[in-house]
Amino acid sequence: MFGQDRSEMRRTFQTAWEKARAGEDLDPTQRAIAEVVEAHPEYQALLTDSEAALDRDYTPEQGETNPFLHMGLHLALREQVGTDRPAGIRPLHARLASRLGDEHEAEHRMMECLGQALWEAQRNGRAPDEAAYLECLKAL
Repeated sequence: MFGQDRSEMRRTFQTAWEKARAGEDLDPTQRAIAEVVEAHPEYQALLTDSEAALDRDYTPEQGETNPFLHMGLHLALREQVGTDRPAGIRPLHARLASRLGDEHEAEHRMMECLGQALWEAQRNGRAPDEAAYLECLKAL
């Protein structure tokens, strides 16, 4: 969606947010990004300070969540739910959101499973295990 360059990906978030704040027309990707940023007021100021946002490293040792990773996982999950890929994720999301009464909180819980699946895939040098991912989601 954004390419492999970290700065380019972060600029994509900044541009979408700037355009949304200015009331400019957004393409579908920019609209999706702006919706995620809107749901995260804690990250909005970061996106207006371009140099700090583009250059900063977010490491586990700092004890902070990487805002770009966090928002990127929201986007990935929303794409998965929208396309029902892996098959069955849409109804799992609907049930969890209904049970919690909060779609955003449902996404946060589901993102834990997504992050785990991606981490394991990277660690093992293979594609994510969709069956294990769905089992994690079902356990929520």
